[in-house]
Amino acid sequence: MSAPAPMTDVSELTGRLRPLLPDWLAGRRWFAGKGQSAPLVEPVLVDVLHPGDPALLHLVVRTGRPGHEEWYQLLVGVARTAAAPAGAPVVGRATAPDGSGLLFYEATADPELMSRLLAHLAAEDADGLVECHRVPGADLPPGLPARVLTAEQSNTSVAFGDRLMLKVLRRLVPGPHPELELLTALQRAGDVPSARPLAWMQTSDAFPAGRTTLALLQEFVPSRGDGWSLATAEAARCITGECASVVPLGAFAAESRALGRATAEVHTALAQQLDSRELAVHEAAGLAAELTGRLESAVREVPALLPFARRLRELHQDVPGLVGRGHRLLVQRVHGDLHLGQVLRAPHGWVLIDFEGEPGHPLHERRRLQPAVRDVAAMLRSFDYAAHHALSEVLGGAPGGQGPRSGRPARRAAAWTVHNRRAFTAGYAEAGGPDPRCSPGLLRAFEADKAVYEAVYEARNRPDWLPIPLAAVRRLVDERPTAA
Repeated sequence: MSAPAPMTDVSELTGRLRPLLPDWLAGRRWFAGKGQSAPLVEPVLVDVLHPGDPALLHLVVRTGRPGHEEWYQLLVGVARTAAAPAGAPVVGRATAPDGSGLLFYEATADPELMSRLLAHLAAEDADGLVECHRVPGADLPPGLPARVLTAEQSNTSVAFGDRLMLKVLRRLVPGPHPELELLTALQRAGDVPSARPLAWMQTSDAFPAGRTTLALLQEFVPSRGDGWSLATAEAARCITGECASVVPLGAFAAESRALGRATAEVHTALAQQLDSRELAVHEAAGLAAELTGRLESAVREVPALLPFARRLRELHQDVPGLVGRGHRLLVQRVHGDLHLGQVLRAPHGWVLIDFEGEPGHPLHERRRLQPAVRDVAAMLRSFDYAAHHALSEVLGGAPGGQGPRSGRPARRAAAWTVHNRRAFTAGYAEAGGPDPRCSPGLLRAFEADKAVYEAVYEARNRPDWLPIPLAAVRRLVDERPTAA
């Protein structure tokens, strides 16, 4: 019997795969329409990147109704005689015209196919609707073992040895990608705690939605772990009293201070490489109105915020007055989704990662100039979450649950939070960032805005955690504007 022909017929493969896509897409963690019925799925870009067995099929599909389209990228392995790699999610099965079976599966879980994709990037292929670009001088060694990482919710990352990291974007947004823009700017600045971009894949201008970034290859950052895992472990030690004999509130404050310095270095580099300016008073009034608009929308969805709404509005209304009285409010490109899970403790210090901004926000919002204090406020909120999570690990129950949250463990958790927040802001000021402690009213306004955002998120996804942001809102509207 002759061997099956190579799988190069795009229309044939697409025809067999298309009926399987609605149910498959609806079950992906990165699909925005989770909980809805299976979507209508229209492939608009299909290419066979590797025709072997297994083959590598690259698709961009369109869902939604006209005027409200969403675009998603899929990488699908297609096997006739080969089996799917262990652990690879199966899209489905079909029968080829010659009667042989076809197995479709998630290709990012296949090391062989990901090596093929890396070779495609390294060759700077620019065929048809897809272009591959390589940063001049970037070293992309072949033969590195590939492994898919499982921590992300919005995209899919594949590591190649300990050298390279490929981020495959899933929900695509036409236009310049924030992470590619910011990493390129930070590379120009030099000696900044961020990963170096190496190559990227994008559609051409002929793509129906316009030029769109598909994937970003950057250097792999070896680390001891991310900030969240390290901070929660240290907070738990302090809550149980393990660190009291050496440093009463733990040794993580030195790390928090260093993280503040790293954040300021990134902000300084972005301000120098890209646009930045001081916000005028009338623009500050517009910013305050924007904060209030988000609050009104949140109150409608989370009634538990209603008792704090009036005083939150007052926090917002204070912003133009503070700017008018000489409090400098700089706007620039920022990280946009900074928290302890977005930083890695590399051997040489902290490295900030994932510069695409909050994935749920429109692209124009993620790319516009924003106050750097927004990133600072977001990180301060993350320290609060880390302490609550550690407290729940010690006492049991959900982090925001109604179990016992008083007594010595809770007081230690609160003290750990304050200690590390102060260390972070001190480090930020030491590295040349505008000292957030000198404008406590501005810091409170942005921290409250972040807590309101968190309240909406928790109400939708983790109701047991809702008391955490609500407690923060209560504190922020009650406390006087003192140092963080």
